[in-house]
Order: sequence, then C-alpha cells, then structure tokens
Amino acid sequence: MSRQPELRPAAKQQGPAPRLRRFSPAERWAHRATAVLMGVCGTTAAFLYLPALAELVGRRALVVTVHQWSGVALPVPVLIALASRALRADLSRLNRFGPHDRRWLRAALRRDGRPSSRPADKFNAGQKLYAAWVAGATLVMLGTGLMMWFTHLTPLIWRTGATFVHDWLALTLAIVVGGHIGKAMGDAEARRGMRTGSVAREWAEREHPLWHQQPDREQPR
Repeated sequence: MSRQPELRPAAKQQGPAPRLRRFSPAERWAHRATAVLMGVCGTTAAFLYLPALAELVGRRALVVTVHQWSGVALPVPVLIALASRALRADLSRLNRFGPHDRRWLRAALRRDGRPSSRPADKFNAGQKLYAAWVAGATLVMLGTGLMMWFTHLTPLIWRTGATFVHDWLALTLAIVVGGHIGKAMGDAEARRGMRTGSVAREWAEREHPLWHQQPDREQPR
C-alpha cells in the first residue's frame, strides 16, 4: 500500500514591510515648489550672466523679469507650509544641535562612514548645517536682489556691494545645492521618502537610528 505524501500547511503570506512616516504632504509640496523656483532662478541667472547662453536668448528683458519674480517667490512655499504642524516641528528639529550632532560631524571629518559612528535624529548634522546655510543665503540673495531691482531705494555704493555679494553668493549657492542633489541621487530611499512621505524601517534604523527609536513612526503603505 503506497504512502500518501505528507501534507504541510501552506506558509503564511507575509504582508508588505511597514514603513515609517517621514514627511507630511505640506512638507513635500513646499520642497518641490522651492526646488522648482530655485531651478528657475538658477537657469535664468545662467542665461543672464554666461555670454554663450545669453546669445541664445532673444528676449533678455523677459528672462530678467522671470528671474526677479521667481527670486521674490522663493520663500513663499515655506511660508505657506508653516500652517502645517509637521513642518513647524521639523524646523524645530533642524534648529537644535545636540551632542550626537557633534559626534556625527567629527566622524564625517575623519571620513568614518560606519553607521555606529554617525548617530542622527530625523536630520543628521550635515542636513542641519545645509538647511541653515541655504535659508540664510536665500534671505541674503533676496535682500541684495531687491537692492539691485529697485535702484532708487539705495545709494550707488550699496548697490555695487549688493551686486558683488549677489553674484558670488549665487555661485556658492549653486555649488552647495549641486552637492545636495548629488547626495540625494546616491540615496534612492531618501528620495522615495521625499516623494512618498515614508521610508523603509531598515533605512531609518541605519541612517537615523535616534529617530527610528522614537514611537509613532509607522505608516501603512
């Protein structure tokens, strides 16, 4: 008499791994809108200041107008998004610099890439410094740009200094923002977090362990 094959219970289907809530819709909208305005400012500035590109533009006055208004509008998305409690909470996080941030910076200066050597909350020390620098640079660019736009408001010597600061700070800002984009291109999960609002638990545990340990971070797909 032949033996019947042993029947094993079917393995339970594992559901999708839970993800962690990282950015609210208001934060993602503000980031995208700011990125678009920053891109317009940078592109129009290149067409205004680089002769090889300036020759391609037939309506220089229009480019100047687009550059001016996109620069004035640059702080608007963040100002609108301040109505979001999540954005205000994250701004508070960005404004706090603790002992773990100093440890992160020391590891970065030593080029120590081990996750255990770079403890980070929701934002690491590099992101905090970047956010502070870009916020300050944007305000300086806005102020100097307005002085160059409304020439009757300030004396010539002020406008000359404003032009010098505006031009060189624009170049520095382009380099720093380019580095930010380069870092983002090297981290697909970080980009997904900004695109969808949530990140994988494993990524958070590796890159932001202090934030990962906090409760109420789980978000279903």
